Amino acid sequence: MPVSKCLKKSEPLWKGWDWKVQKNGLRHRVYAVNGDHYLGEWKDNMKHGKGTQVWKKEGAIYEGDWRFGKRDGYGTFSLPDQETGKYRRVYSGWWKDDKKSGYGIQFFGPKEYYEGEWCGNQRSGWGRMYYSNGDIYEGQWWNDKHDGEGMLRLKNGNRYEGLWERGMKNGHGRFFHLDHGQLFEGFWVDDVAKCGTMIDFGRDEAPEPTQFPIPKVTLLDPDGVLQEALAMFKKTKEEEGD
Repeated sequence: MPVSKCLKKSEPLWKGWDWKVQKNGLRHRVYAVNGDHYLGEWKDNMKHGKGTQVWKKEGAIYEGDWRFGKRDGYGTFSLPDQETGKYRRVYSGWWKDDKKSGYGIQFFGPKEYYEGEWCGNQRSGWGRMYYSNGDIYEGQWWNDKHDGEGMLRLKNGNRYEGLWERGMKNGHGRFFHLDHGQLFEGFWVDDVAKCGTMIDFGRDEAPEPTQFPIPKVTLLDPDGVLQEALAMFKKTKEEEGD
């Protein structure tokens, strides 16, 4: 009795071709229509793992971690220097969902950079900013601005320690005028000192001390006077808001 076998059904050729073009694992350089190219690991046709992306128009380059088509993990973003033609590092740090998130260092110029925490491409959390004019800010950030507790140390050695809001001194703080040997402690609103006390501080070591020391003024209740002044100021602000 003849034995018959069921023929194995062959798959359409296009399925084989489609499987070959699916990008998974390490691949050679893959070019986009606009000239951008990527070299690295893939998963399900998406950049995933370690890889390097080059954007042709800007000449920008990213080297680091990817997760399902987005920069995610640790990586470095660089741009070509217009003068030297060499690549200069712009940002090194952590990313999430294609945005700077976590700890990282951003270079704004040869002598200006930020090191600290990021969230959604903005400086948020704790960080230290070195400005090109020699000033240094160290403290809390929110939405790319000084916000919370922080210290601003100026190039000449003077410094402010206290509260910030929206990038400006707001709330209680102390300003050390070390060049003149004085210390001001009080309350600020939008970078303007509204009320407080000034005393001599390190006057003997100051490079440019004031001509005369601040005379001693004795109040029965100095803290009470300051609190009363603050209360009156806050009340005025509330009435203006109404």
